[in-house]
Amino acid sequence: MSASVIVAEGLAKKFVISHQRSEKNRTLRDKIARKARGLLGDRTDGPARTKEEFYALQDVSFEVRAGDRLGIIGRNGAGKSTLLKILSRITEPSAGRVTINGRVASLLEVGTGFHPELTGRENIYLNGAILGMSRQEVRAKFDEIVAFAEVERFLDTPVKRYSSGMYVRLAFAVAAHLEPEILIVDEVLAVGDVQFQQKCLGKMEDVSSQGGRTVLFVSHNTGVISRLCNKAILLDRGAIIASGDTAAVIAQYVRPNDKAPASIRSPAVEGQNRFTTAFMSDKLGEQRGDYRYDEEVVVTVEMALNDYTDDLELAMRLMDKLKHPVFTIHEKLKSHQAGAGRPLRMRLALPAVFLTPGRYSWVMCINKPGVRNSDLQDDVLPFNVIDTGSEFSRYQGADYGCVFARYSVELIAS
Repeated sequence: MSASVIVAEGLAKKFVISHQRSEKNRTLRDKIARKARGLLGDRTDGPARTKEEFYALQDVSFEVRAGDRLGIIGRNGAGKSTLLKILSRITEPSAGRVTINGRVASLLEVGTGFHPELTGRENIYLNGAILGMSRQEVRAKFDEIVAFAEVERFLDTPVKRYSSGMYVRLAFAVAAHLEPEILIVDEVLAVGDVQFQQKCLGKMEDVSSQGGRTVLFVSHNTGVISRLCNKAILLDRGAIIASGDTAAVIAQYVRPNDKAPASIRSPAVEGQNRFTTAFMSDKLGEQRGDYRYDEEVVVTVEMALNDYTDDLELAMRLMDKLKHPVFTIHEKLKSHQAGAGRPLRMRLALPAVFLTPGRYSWVMCINKPGVRNSDLQDDVLPFNVIDTGSEFSRYQGADYGCVFARYSVELIAS
Protein backbone atom coordinates (compact mmCIF):
# COMPACT_ATOMS: atom_id res chain seq x y z
CA MET A 1 0.00 0.00 0.00
CA SER A 2 1.37 3.44 -0.94
CA ALA A 3 2.32 5.87 1.79
CA SER A 4 0.22 8.90 2.72
CA VAL A 5 1.50 12.16 1.25
CA ILE A 6 -1.23 14.43 2.66
CA VAL A 7 -2.98 14.00 5.99
CA ALA A 8 -5.49 16.67 7.05
CA GLU A 9 -6.83 16.53 10.58
CA GLY A 10 -9.69 18.70 11.81
CA LEU A 11 -8.93 21.64 9.51
CA ALA A 12 -10.95 24.80 10.10
CA LYS A 13 -10.62 28.30 8.69
CA LYS A 14 -12.40 31.21 10.31
CA PHE A 15 -12.88 34.68 8.85
CA VAL A 16 -14.27 37.72 10.64
CA ILE A 17 -16.76 39.66 8.52
CA SER A 18 -17.52 43.28 9.32
CA HIS A 19 -20.99 44.74 8.64
CA GLN A 20 -21.79 48.46 8.55
CA ARG A 21 -25.15 49.77 9.67
CA SER A 22 -27.23 51.16 6.84
CA GLU A 23 -27.60 54.96 6.78
CA LYS A 24 -30.64 55.05 4.55
CA ASN A 25 -32.87 56.02 7.50
CA ARG A 26 -30.69 58.90 8.66
CA THR A 27 -32.08 62.38 7.95
CA LEU A 28 -30.19 65.13 6.14
CA ARG A 29 -29.93 66.96 9.48
CA ASP A 30 -28.23 63.92 11.06
CA LYS A 31 -25.73 63.64 8.22
CA ILE A 32 -24.83 67.36 8.33
CA ALA A 33 -24.36 67.22 12.11
CA ARG A 34 -22.14 64.15 11.86
CA LYS A 35 -20.04 65.79 9.12
CA ALA A 36 -19.56 68.89 11.26
CA ARG A 37 -18.45 66.83 14.25
CA GLY A 38 -16.00 65.01 12.00
CA LEU A 39 -14.42 68.31 10.93
CA LEU A 40 -13.92 69.14 14.62
CA GLY A 41 -12.14 65.84 15.20
CA ASP A 42 -15.04 63.93 16.77
CA ARG A 43 -15.26 60.49 15.11
CA THR A 44 -17.63 58.88 17.62
CA ASP A 45 -20.72 59.16 15.47
CA GLY A 46 -19.54 56.97 12.62
CA PRO A 47 -21.72 54.20 11.26
CA ALA A 48 -22.12 51.35 13.71
CA ARG A 49 -20.27 48.18 12.77
CA THR A 50 -20.98 44.61 13.75
CA LYS A 51 -18.72 41.61 13.32
CA GLU A 52 -19.62 38.08 12.36
CA GLU A 53 -17.52 34.93 12.43
CA PHE A 54 -17.66 32.89 9.23
CA TYR A 55 -16.16 29.40 8.89
CA ALA A 56 -15.05 28.63 5.34
CA LEU A 57 -13.91 25.19 6.56
CA GLN A 58 -15.08 23.16 9.56
CA ASP A 59 -13.50 19.96 10.89
CA VAL A 60 -12.15 18.79 7.52
CA SER A 61 -10.17 15.55 7.72
CA PHE A 62 -8.94 13.32 4.88
CA GLU A 63 -5.93 11.39 3.66
CA VAL A 64 -4.30 11.26 0.24
CA ARG A 65 -1.89 8.51 -0.78
CA ALA A 66 0.96 8.72 -3.26
CA GLY A 67 -0.29 8.42 -6.85
CA ASP A 68 -3.90 9.30 -6.00
CA ARG A 69 -5.81 11.64 -8.25
CA LEU A 70 -8.20 13.37 -5.85
CA GLY A 71 -11.09 15.44 -7.20
CA ILE A 72 -12.54 18.13 -4.94
CA ILE A 73 -16.07 19.16 -5.85
CA GLY A 74 -18.81 21.31 -4.37
CA ARG A 75 -20.95 24.28 -5.18
CA ASN A 76 -19.70 27.88 -5.11
CA GLY A 77 -18.71 28.91 -1.59
CA ALA A 78 -18.27 25.32 -0.38
CA GLY A 79 -14.66 25.98 0.73
CA LYS A 80 -12.73 24.33 -2.12
CA SER A 81 -10.34 27.20 -2.85
CA THR A 82 -9.76 27.84 0.86
CA LEU A 83 -8.77 24.20 1.31
CA LEU A 84 -6.31 24.37 -1.57
CA LYS A 85 -4.74 27.54 -0.19
CA ILE A 86 -4.15 25.81 3.13
CA LEU A 87 -2.63 22.78 1.40
CA SER A 88 -0.43 25.11 -0.68
CA ARG A 89 0.76 26.93 2.47
CA ILE A 90 -0.67 30.23 1.21
CA THR A 91 -2.79 30.60 4.34
CA GLU A 92 -2.77 28.97 7.75
CA PRO A 93 -5.74 27.07 9.22
CA SER A 94 -7.53 28.51 12.25
CA ALA A 95 -7.62 25.04 13.78
CA GLY A 96 -6.37 21.55 12.97
CA ARG A 97 -3.26 20.62 11.09
CA VAL A 98 -2.09 19.25 7.75
CA THR A 99 0.97 17.09 7.15
CA ILE A 100 2.45 17.07 3.65
CA ASN A 101 5.27 14.75 2.58
CA GLY A 102 6.65 15.91 -0.74
CA ARG A 103 7.30 18.92 -2.90
CA VAL A 104 4.10 20.79 -3.85
CA ALA A 105 3.40 22.78 -7.02
CA SER A 106 0.16 24.80 -7.07
CA LEU A 107 -1.82 26.48 -9.80
CA LEU A 108 -4.69 28.25 -8.03
CA GLU A 109 -5.29 31.36 -10.09
CA VAL A 110 -3.91 33.19 -13.09
CA GLY A 111 -0.36 34.29 -12.38
CA THR A 112 0.14 32.42 -9.12
CA GLY A 113 3.85 32.51 -8.28
CA PHE A 114 4.79 34.73 -11.23
CA HIS A 115 6.46 38.13 -10.93
CA PRO A 116 4.79 40.44 -13.47
CA GLU A 117 7.94 42.43 -14.21
CA LEU A 118 10.02 39.35 -15.05
CA THR A 119 10.01 37.66 -18.43
CA GLY A 120 8.60 34.23 -19.11
CA ARG A 121 12.12 32.81 -19.15
CA GLU A 122 12.99 34.39 -15.80
CA ASN A 123 9.74 33.22 -14.21
CA ILE A 124 10.44 29.63 -15.22
CA TYR A 125 13.71 29.72 -13.30
CA LEU A 126 12.10 31.63 -10.42
CA ASN A 127 9.38 28.98 -10.03
CA GLY A 128 11.97 26.23 -10.21
CA ALA A 129 13.89 27.87 -7.37
CA ILE A 130 10.68 28.19 -5.31
CA LEU A 131 10.15 24.44 -5.79
CA GLY A 132 13.68 23.80 -4.53
CA MET A 133 15.16 22.80 -7.88
CA SER A 134 18.65 23.68 -9.02
CA ARG A 135 19.29 25.79 -12.10
CA GLN A 136 20.63 22.69 -13.84
CA GLU A 137 17.42 20.74 -13.12
CA VAL A 138 15.27 23.57 -14.49
CA ARG A 139 17.47 23.86 -17.59
CA ALA A 140 16.96 20.15 -18.30
CA LYS A 141 13.17 20.70 -18.44
CA PHE A 142 13.24 24.17 -19.99
CA ASP A 143 12.64 23.21 -23.63
CA GLU A 144 9.74 20.89 -22.70
CA ILE A 145 8.10 23.65 -20.68
CA VAL A 146 8.35 26.21 -23.47
CA ALA A 147 7.10 23.77 -26.11
CA PHE A 148 4.14 22.73 -23.95
CA ALA A 149 3.15 26.33 -23.14
CA GLU A 150 3.49 27.47 -26.78
CA VAL A 151 4.96 30.86 -25.80
CA GLU A 152 8.28 30.72 -27.68
CA ARG A 153 7.80 34.10 -29.35
CA PHE A 154 7.08 35.84 -26.06
CA LEU A 155 9.59 34.06 -23.85
CA ASP A 156 11.63 37.22 -23.24
CA THR A 157 8.59 39.49 -22.77
CA PRO A 158 7.51 40.51 -19.23
CA VAL A 159 4.58 38.30 -18.24
CA LYS A 160 2.53 41.36 -17.27
CA ARG A 161 1.96 41.75 -21.01
CA TYR A 162 0.70 38.17 -21.43
CA SER A 163 -2.96 37.43 -21.99
CA SER A 164 -4.71 35.42 -19.30
CA GLY A 165 -4.53 32.34 -21.55
CA MET A 166 -0.76 32.70 -22.07
CA TYR A 167 -0.32 33.21 -18.32
CA VAL A 168 -2.16 29.98 -17.58
CA ARG A 169 -0.35 27.98 -20.26
CA LEU A 170 3.06 28.93 -18.94
CA ALA A 171 2.07 28.57 -15.27
CA PHE A 172 0.67 25.07 -15.83
CA ALA A 173 3.62 23.99 -17.95
CA VAL A 174 6.04 25.04 -15.20
CA ALA A 175 3.99 23.39 -12.43
CA ALA A 176 3.59 20.10 -14.32
CA HIS A 177 7.10 19.72 -15.76
CA LEU A 178 9.27 20.59 -12.77
CA GLU A 179 8.46 17.22 -11.23
CA PRO A 180 6.67 18.06 -7.98
CA GLU A 181 5.55 15.09 -5.91
CA ILE A 182 2.15 16.79 -5.45
CA LEU A 183 0.37 18.89 -8.09
CA ILE A 184 -2.55 21.07 -6.92
CA VAL A 185 -4.74 22.61 -9.62
CA ASP A 186 -7.81 24.81 -9.20
CA GLU A 187 -10.31 25.40 -12.02
CA VAL A 188 -8.02 28.03 -13.49
CA LEU A 189 -7.59 25.72 -16.51
CA ALA A 190 -11.02 26.87 -17.72
CA VAL A 191 -9.30 30.10 -18.83
CA GLY A 192 -7.37 28.24 -21.53
CA ASP A 193 -8.70 27.25 -24.92
CA VAL A 194 -10.20 23.82 -25.58
CA GLN A 195 -7.05 22.33 -27.15
CA PHE A 196 -4.88 23.43 -24.26
CA GLN A 197 -7.35 22.05 -21.72
CA GLN A 198 -7.01 18.65 -23.39
CA LYS A 199 -3.22 18.89 -23.18
CA CYS A 200 -3.39 19.82 -19.48
CA LEU A 201 -5.71 16.97 -18.57
CA GLY A 202 -3.59 14.51 -20.51
CA LYS A 203 -0.48 15.79 -18.76
CA MET A 204 -2.09 15.41 -15.32
CA GLU A 205 -2.98 11.81 -16.17
CA ASP A 206 0.61 11.17 -17.23
CA VAL A 207 1.99 12.87 -14.11
CA SER A 208 -0.07 10.55 -11.91
CA SER A 209 -0.15 7.24 -13.79
CA GLN A 210 3.38 7.22 -15.19
CA GLY A 211 5.23 9.42 -12.74
CA GLY A 212 3.49 8.09 -9.64
CA ARG A 213 2.87 11.62 -8.45
CA THR A 214 -0.24 12.90 -6.67
CA VAL A 215 -2.79 15.29 -8.21
CA LEU A 216 -5.45 17.34 -6.39
CA PHE A 217 -7.90 18.86 -8.84
CA VAL A 218 -10.84 21.23 -8.26
CA SER A 219 -13.45 21.57 -10.98
CA HIS A 220 -17.18 22.08 -11.45
CA ASN A 221 -16.96 19.86 -14.51
CA THR A 222 -17.93 16.51 -13.03
CA GLY A 223 -17.18 14.80 -16.33
CA VAL A 224 -13.53 15.82 -16.10
CA ILE A 225 -13.40 14.76 -12.43
CA SER A 226 -14.90 11.40 -13.39
CA ARG A 227 -12.34 10.75 -16.12
CA LEU A 228 -9.27 12.08 -14.32
CA CYS A 229 -9.72 11.23 -10.63
CA ASN A 230 -9.82 7.86 -8.88
CA LYS A 231 -11.06 9.41 -5.62
CA ALA A 232 -13.15 12.45 -4.72
CA ILE A 233 -14.41 14.48 -1.79
CA LEU A 234 -17.56 16.59 -1.75
CA LEU A 235 -17.54 19.83 0.24
CA ASP A 236 -20.67 21.66 1.37
CA ARG A 237 -20.57 24.80 3.52
CA GLY A 238 -17.04 24.06 4.60
CA ALA A 239 -17.56 20.42 5.61
CA ILE A 240 -16.90 17.11 3.87
CA ILE A 241 -20.24 15.38 3.29
CA ALA A 242 -18.99 12.56 1.04
CA SER A 243 -15.64 10.99 0.16
CA GLY A 244 -14.32 7.88 -1.55
CA ASP A 245 -15.09 6.42 -4.97
CA THR A 246 -15.41 9.17 -7.58
CA ALA A 247 -18.62 7.88 -9.17
CA ALA A 248 -20.39 7.59 -5.80
CA VAL A 249 -19.33 11.08 -4.70
CA ILE A 250 -20.43 12.63 -8.00
CA ALA A 251 -23.78 10.82 -7.75
CA GLN A 252 -24.35 12.49 -4.38
CA TYR A 253 -23.25 15.87 -5.79
CA VAL A 254 -25.83 15.78 -8.58
CA ARG A 255 -28.65 14.36 -6.48
CA PRO A 256 -31.90 16.38 -6.24
CA ASN A 257 -31.33 19.81 -4.77
CA ASP A 258 -33.15 21.15 -1.72
CA LYS A 259 -35.51 23.31 -3.75
CA ALA A 260 -38.81 21.92 -4.96
CA PRO A 261 -38.62 21.19 -8.70
CA ALA A 262 -40.36 23.57 -11.01
CA SER A 263 -43.89 22.63 -12.11
CA ILE A 264 -46.85 24.37 -13.70
CA ARG A 265 -50.47 24.48 -12.61
CA SER A 266 -52.95 26.53 -14.63
CA PRO A 267 -56.08 28.17 -13.16
CA ALA A 268 -59.40 26.71 -14.20
CA VAL A 269 -61.22 28.59 -16.96
CA GLU A 270 -64.73 27.41 -17.81
CA GLY A 271 -65.01 25.87 -21.25
CA GLN A 272 -61.28 26.11 -22.00
CA ASN A 273 -58.64 23.45 -22.53
CA ARG A 274 -55.86 23.80 -19.96
CA PHE A 275 -52.95 22.09 -18.25
CA THR A 276 -53.89 20.98 -14.76
CA THR A 277 -50.25 20.21 -13.97
CA ALA A 278 -46.89 19.37 -15.55
CA PHE A 279 -43.58 18.37 -13.98
CA MET A 280 -40.15 16.83 -14.64
CA SER A 281 -38.96 13.56 -13.06
CA ASP A 282 -36.64 10.63 -13.50
CA LYS A 283 -37.95 7.28 -14.73
CA LEU A 284 -38.88 6.29 -11.16
CA GLY A 285 -41.10 9.36 -10.80
CA GLU A 286 -38.83 11.38 -8.49
CA GLN A 287 -39.25 15.07 -9.34
CA ARG A 288 -35.91 16.77 -9.84
CA GLY A 289 -34.22 19.72 -11.49
CA ASP A 290 -30.83 18.06 -12.25
CA TYR A 291 -30.22 14.90 -14.29
CA ARG A 292 -27.13 12.98 -15.35
CA TYR A 293 -26.52 12.83 -19.07
CA ASP A 294 -26.81 9.02 -18.94
CA GLU A 295 -30.26 8.74 -17.32
CA GLU A 296 -33.77 8.97 -18.72
CA VAL A 297 -35.64 12.26 -18.24
CA VAL A 298 -39.46 12.28 -18.11
CA VAL A 299 -41.97 15.11 -18.45
CA THR A 300 -45.49 14.35 -17.22
CA VAL A 301 -48.41 16.45 -18.45
CA GLU A 302 -52.01 16.44 -17.20
CA MET A 303 -54.74 18.24 -19.16
CA ALA A 304 -58.41 19.11 -18.73
CA LEU A 305 -60.09 19.09 -22.16
CA ASN A 306 -63.19 21.25 -21.83
CA ASP A 307 -63.33 22.32 -25.49
CA TYR A 308 -62.53 19.06 -27.22
CA THR A 309 -62.35 18.44 -30.98
CA ASP A 310 -60.79 15.51 -32.83
CA ASP A 311 -57.99 17.64 -34.28
CA LEU A 312 -56.77 18.80 -30.84
CA GLU A 313 -53.07 18.17 -30.20
CA LEU A 314 -50.42 18.68 -27.58
CA ALA A 315 -47.50 20.80 -28.85
CA MET A 316 -44.22 20.76 -26.94
CA ARG A 317 -40.92 22.37 -27.85
CA LEU A 318 -37.66 21.82 -25.97
CA MET A 319 -35.43 24.93 -25.78
CA ASP A 320 -31.72 25.17 -24.93
CA LYS A 321 -30.17 27.76 -22.62
CA LEU A 322 -30.02 30.31 -25.48
CA LYS A 323 -33.72 29.74 -26.18
CA HIS A 324 -32.98 27.95 -29.44
CA PRO A 325 -35.34 25.07 -30.32
CA VAL A 326 -33.93 21.57 -29.88
CA PHE A 327 -36.96 19.68 -31.20
CA THR A 328 -40.77 20.00 -31.40
CA ILE A 329 -43.50 17.41 -31.09
CA HIS A 330 -47.18 17.59 -32.09
CA GLU A 331 -49.08 14.71 -30.51
CA LYS A 332 -52.68 14.08 -31.65
CA LEU A 333 -54.82 13.71 -28.53
CA LYS A 334 -57.48 11.67 -30.34
CA SER A 335 -55.02 8.76 -30.62
CA HIS A 336 -54.85 8.71 -26.81
CA GLN A 337 -58.62 8.24 -26.52
CA ALA A 338 -59.13 11.76 -25.29
CA GLY A 339 -62.65 13.13 -25.11
CA ALA A 340 -64.62 16.16 -24.01
CA GLY A 341 -64.59 16.75 -20.29
CA ARG A 342 -62.13 13.93 -19.67
CA PRO A 343 -58.78 14.44 -17.92
CA LEU A 344 -55.75 13.20 -19.85
CA ARG A 345 -52.33 12.30 -18.46
CA MET A 346 -49.31 11.80 -20.76
CA ARG A 347 -45.63 11.04 -20.21
CA LEU A 348 -42.86 11.98 -22.61
CA ALA A 349 -39.60 10.10 -21.95
CA LEU A 350 -36.29 11.44 -23.26
CA PRO A 351 -33.80 8.56 -23.50
CA ALA A 352 -30.45 8.43 -21.73
CA VAL A 353 -27.39 9.74 -23.60
CA PHE A 354 -29.59 11.96 -25.74
CA LEU A 355 -29.22 15.52 -24.46
CA THR A 356 -25.74 16.97 -24.09
CA PRO A 357 -24.95 18.73 -20.79
CA GLY A 358 -26.60 22.11 -20.34
CA ARG A 359 -29.77 23.88 -19.23
CA TYR A 360 -33.11 23.34 -20.95
CA SER A 361 -36.74 24.41 -20.64
CA TRP A 362 -40.08 23.83 -22.39
CA VAL A 363 -42.68 25.71 -24.39
CA MET A 364 -45.99 23.85 -24.45
CA CYS A 365 -49.58 24.42 -25.40
CA ILE A 366 -52.81 22.62 -26.21
CA ASN A 367 -53.17 23.35 -29.91
CA LYS A 368 -56.13 23.38 -32.28
CA PRO A 369 -54.86 23.84 -35.87
CA GLY A 370 -55.97 27.14 -37.37
CA VAL A 371 -57.23 28.38 -34.01
CA ARG A 372 -55.49 30.36 -31.27
CA ASN A 373 -53.51 28.15 -28.87
CA SER A 374 -55.07 27.22 -25.55
CA ASP A 375 -53.07 27.64 -22.34
CA LEU A 376 -49.69 28.54 -23.85
CA GLN A 377 -46.88 27.93 -21.32
CA ASP A 378 -43.60 29.61 -22.29
CA ASP A 379 -40.16 28.87 -20.78
CA VAL A 380 -41.40 26.44 -18.13
CA LEU A 381 -40.06 23.32 -16.37
CA PRO A 382 -36.37 24.28 -16.51
CA PHE A 383 -33.90 21.44 -15.88
CA ASN A 384 -30.18 20.75 -16.10
CA VAL A 385 -28.36 17.87 -17.77
CA ILE A 386 -25.03 17.29 -16.01
CA ASP A 387 -21.95 15.65 -17.48
CA THR A 388 -20.61 12.85 -15.27
CA GLY A 389 -18.17 11.27 -17.71
CA SER A 390 -19.36 11.52 -21.31
CA GLU A 391 -16.97 11.42 -24.26
CA PHE A 392 -17.13 15.23 -24.36
CA SER A 393 -16.18 15.76 -20.73
CA ARG A 394 -12.62 16.71 -21.59
CA TYR A 395 -13.75 19.71 -23.60
CA GLN A 396 -14.53 22.29 -20.94
CA GLY A 397 -16.42 25.29 -22.28
CA ALA A 398 -16.86 23.85 -25.77
CA ASP A 399 -20.26 23.86 -27.48
CA TYR A 400 -21.08 20.54 -29.11
CA GLY A 401 -24.73 21.17 -29.82
CA CYS A 402 -27.71 19.86 -27.90
CA VAL A 403 -27.88 16.15 -28.67
CA PHE A 404 -25.58 13.15 -28.74
CA ALA A 405 -25.73 11.97 -32.33
CA ARG A 406 -26.26 8.23 -32.72
CA TYR A 407 -24.55 7.27 -35.93
CA SER A 408 -22.74 4.41 -37.63
CA VAL A 409 -19.58 4.48 -39.72
CA GLU A 410 -18.93 2.09 -42.57
CA LEU A 411 -15.44 1.65 -44.00
CA ILE A 412 -15.61 1.44 -47.76
CA ALA A 413 -12.48 0.18 -49.48
CA SER A 414 -11.31 2.38 -52.33
